Amino acid sequence: MNGRTNVASLRGVTKRYGAQVALHGIDLELRRGELLALLGPNGAGKSTAIGLLLGLIRPDAGEVELFGRDPQQLAARRRIGVMLQSAELPATLRVGELLRLTASYYPEPLSVAESAELAGIDDLLMRPYAKLSGGQKRRVQFALALCGRPELIFLDEPTVGLDIEARTKLWAAIREHVAAGCSVVLTTHYLEEAEALADRVCMMAHGRMIHEGSVDELRARVAVKRIRCLSALPIDIVRGWSEVNEVRRDGERLHIGTAEAENVVRRLLDADHALRELEVHRAGLAEAFTELTRDVSAEETAMAEQAA
Repeated sequence: MNGRTNVASLRGVTKRYGAQVALHGIDLELRRGELLALLGPNGAGKSTAIGLLLGLIRPDAGEVELFGRDPQQLAARRRIGVMLQSAELPATLRVGELLRLTASYYPEPLSVAESAELAGIDDLLMRPYAKLSGGQKRRVQFALALCGRPELIFLDEPTVGLDIEARTKLWAAIREHVAAGCSVVLTTHYLEEAEALADRVCMMAHGRMIHEGSVDELRARVAVKRIRCLSALPIDIVRGWSEVNEVRRDGERLHIGTAEAENVVRRLLDADHALRELEVHRAGLAEAFTELTRDVSAEETAMAEQAA
């Protein structure tokens, strides 16, 4: 638990849509002052899990709690902020009017100026929402998620459509809120975003939680390391080494994947005394994600074949 209090949870939750099982008895805990990245391929069950925590849908089995209450209770919902990818907002209202309207639902909201400054939309307050670009709309939606001083924020693909500068500013605002004790649930397809922000990562596939832990813990589960170097060694020689999983050449640079990096490095140095710019990297979160979800798909395929 890392000494942190839970602010929301799913316990043994199952959710079906007709014959399709979207969630298979999953457990999930959200902790105070922590950013949790919820990752998984399309159809993994992420949106269903978020919908249950928000009280938008009900489980078929199991328990859902938000601040120790039913998620549909107003007292619980007033403590959260939400930025959904599919947000539908009144197009004719100006941004400042949207902020004032949303803030009115909360007991102690931020001022319009405070919300605008946090999200970097000071220059948009008099603009009609319908006239904004996609990236500007995302920043406004972020301001709306923050305006009620929430203790828990749900961010669904928050940086889609943002340029690098806007994305960097939003990351800084998220970090600031987490440092102040706010909890954040982040769903994103930008794995570098999860790697940069998350205290904990939960990976989902086929309606199940398949792995949970810090970014470093998940990266450590993937044995393959990446070696890069400048070398004149013929690629066919390196490909023939038993320790090498894969190898490719990009100009003078060799790119090697291996689970036995130390042995391969020794062989490289022995075989090419002119070798230079040697780098060894652990698997990134993107590689861990690909590897772990591939393993689950392979297991499910094998089980289906056995059942047949």
